[in-house]
Order: sequence, then C-alpha cells, then structure tokens
Amino acid sequence: MSENSSRARWLALAVVCAGMLMVILDGSITTVALPAIQADLHIGPAGLAWVVDAYVVAFGGLLLLAGRLGDLLGRRRTYLAGIAGFTAASVLCGLAANPGTLIAARFLQGAGGALASAVGLGMVAALFPDPAERAKAFGAVGFTGATGASIGQVLGGVLTQGLGWHWIFFINLPIGAAALLAGLRLLADDRGPGLRAGADAPGAVLVTGGLMLGVYTIVEGGPTGWTSARTLATGAAALLLLAAFLLRQTRTATPLLPLRILARRTTALANLIQLLMLAALFGFQILLALYLQQVQHYGALATGLAMLPAALTIGAVSLLLAARTIARFGERRTLLLGLALLTVGIGLLTRLPAGRLDYAADVLPTLLSAAGFGLAATALTALGMADAGPADAGLLSGLLTTTQQVGAALGVAVLSALAAGRGVGGFHLAFGTGAGLLLAALLLALALPRHRRPAAPAGPAAAESPALVRH
Repeated sequence: MSENSSRARWLALAVVCAGMLMVILDGSITTVALPAIQADLHIGPAGLAWVVDAYVVAFGGLLLLAGRLGDLLGRRRTYLAGIAGFTAASVLCGLAANPGTLIAARFLQGAGGALASAVGLGMVAALFPDPAERAKAFGAVGFTGATGASIGQVLGGVLTQGLGWHWIFFINLPIGAAALLAGLRLLADDRGPGLRAGADAPGAVLVTGGLMLGVYTIVEGGPTGWTSARTLATGAAALLLLAAFLLRQTRTATPLLPLRILARRTTALANLIQLLMLAALFGFQILLALYLQQVQHYGALATGLAMLPAALTIGAVSLLLAARTIARFGERRTLLLGLALLTVGIGLLTRLPAGRLDYAADVLPTLLSAAGFGLAATALTALGMADAGPADAGLLSGLLTTTQQVGAALGVAVLSALAAGRGVGGFHLAFGTGAGLLLAALLLALALPRHRRPAAPAGPAAAESPALVRH
C-alpha cells in the first residue's frame, strides 16, 4: 500500500471521528444547560425532559434504518447528509424562542445524528480491512467517545455561563461545517446498489416505529411508573411492531435486516454483550454523579472533575493499549479481561459510604472500570464488525449503535429507578445490579468462538484503494 493511500485513510478516519465527536459532545453539553434553558423558555418539568428525550427517541429509533440506507445509498452520502442535518438542526435549536420549536429541532438533531452515527463504524471497517489496523482505528473511535464525554460537561458550563445556552448548539456550526467540507474532499463516493436492492418500506416503518416506541417506553417508564397503563401499552405496542418487523423479514424478497446476520454467533453475541455492558456503564455514570451531588454534596464542577480521571483513562486505554492487547491476545480474551475489570470496578461501588467520602479509596477504584471499558468497547466493536462486507457494513454499524443506545437508555432508567428514594442503600442496590449485568455479559463472552478468521477486506481492491478514501 502506498504512503499516500495510508495517509488518506487515516485522514478519512479523522473526518469520521470529528463528526462522531460533535454528536457525542452534544449529549453531555445539553444536560449542563438544562436549568438555563428551563428558566429562559419557561419550560415545565415534563417539557424539559423532552428536550433530552426527543433527541434520544429519534436517534435510537432511526439507527437501524439509517445503517441500512448507508448500505443501499452509499455510506459517504448518508454520513454527510447526517452531518449536514445535525448541523442545520443545531442552528434551529440555538435560534429556538419557545419550547415547541426547541423540542422539534432536537428531534431533527437526533435524526441527523442517527444518519451520521449509524454508518460511522461501517466506514471505519471499510477503510481498514486489516485486523490490526482496524483495531487501532476502533481504538481511535473509542478515544473520540471518551474525549467527548470528558470535555462536554466542562465546555457546556463555560458556554452556558459565558455566552448563554444558545451557544451550546451554535458551537456545532463550525465543527459540522469543517467535518462536511473535509468529508466532501477526503471521502470517496461509494454508491450503493440503490433502494430497489433492499427498499423494504413497510419493514422500515415497522422497525422505526417499534424502536421509537421502545425507546420512548424506556425513557418514560421511570417518571410514569413501569406498571402504569401508558407504559404497558406503549411497551406492548413496541414489541408487536418489532415482532411484525421480524416476521416480515422472513417473507420479503428484499429484507431491511436479513436475518442471516442475526444467525452469526459472533455478531449476535457482540450486540447482546454490548447492550448489557452499556446498560451497566451508563447507569453507573449517572448514579455516581447523583451520589456525589446528593449524598456527598459535591457541586456540578466538583462532580465533573471527580469523574474526569475515569473518562481520561477510557480515552488513553482505547487509543494506546486496546489495539496492542487485541493484536497480542485477540478480541475474545481482550473482551473477557475488560469485562472482568468492569465487573470488579463497579462492584466495589457497593461499599460507597453514607458518611464522609475518601476519594482515593472510594472513587478512584472506578479507574478499573474505565480501563476495562476501554478494552472491552474496542474489542466488542471489532467483533461486531468482524464479518462486515461491502453489502452490510452500514447495517452492522447501525445494529451495534442501536444496541448501544437501547442499552444506555435501559440502564439509566432501570438503575435510576432502583436507586431512587432508598438513600445510600439504593445506590448500593443499583451498583450491585450493574455488576450483575456485567457478570452476565462476561458469561456470554465465554461463548464467543475461540478462533476467528481474519476479517475479509471490506471492498474490492481494499489492499490498495480502500473504499471511502478519495485520492
């Protein structure tokens, strides 16, 4: 492979990571600005929740469809359309003068984020067919996520305090414009076979409706009650839509989600493990922040700083250590090590005190979890995309991102409900439940194949001119 070709691939990866960073930043930045948004727009508690939930429902509901559209229409154009849509919707959010406009713009933001995120991993897999290089690339993606999470709250506070909450959205304009222009120049056009090759419109309606209703049920289940009539009705409707979707996929000639993909043991297990892992991890992050503020009376800035070492550890392990560990021991062993560290680290939180906190003894052990996640997330991504070919890389990418979002939403909702109103004992129960989810994920990981063939090239002539690189 020529030096220019190799350089072009890493530049293309930087473009993909820049877009992902913008989407990830938005989530943590927005949470910091919610009180200011509520005061300025006079939004009630229910409306304020929908400033977050409108984004989550659109993002989680459209991921699978967006991934398949990337395979059919081309991942480059899908990615760039997502970045353009996300950026434009961000401007609308910043200009919003009333709650309805802001919530609608947040829904559009979620749709754009889904388009960009769903094909991101597929683009990386296509750019780096060699397993060793692919592991390094996925490590860079993990580093991007950790960086976005670690600086988002700090940046959100600075922008909200210094310039006003509108600027948490306006900041996306220069980032999105730069990613869009760089993508147009560095990402080669990869035209897909077109909608006729898999344009299952009824299936798209069923799965999108099912996922949106499912995510809605999860995010609303805590506030309205898990056994309330509304929660049970929307949950049942989501299951019926998803069941109808799966049934249709067995009968249509052009399925949106070929069920052969779910029959692959590595793919199915990687997605299930990720759902459990993200449920535990995102729940742990929210609960630890609540514990520090509600029990230990930390301020917002002190809480962010207390959790910063963990975020930095995730980034460092993802970027510097994960690929080397995978190259030496393989994805399966790396995943097992990462999940073991995660389980121990979160399990230790069951001993957090009700009295005075010793930060070094009580909180710093979460660095075990951070290191474990850096290893496990990179290995899981490599496993989930291991069988990605040119026809379904976008779909596999969308599937992985979907299980990530559903797991995160489920974990926050369930673990927060376990902790609510029970004092420190509630936090202990929630952290213990999170450790149990991770233990289940660890047991599932043992069922992964011990030996896997090296990943096949993601496209024709991948060795010299990888797909998605403009020379």
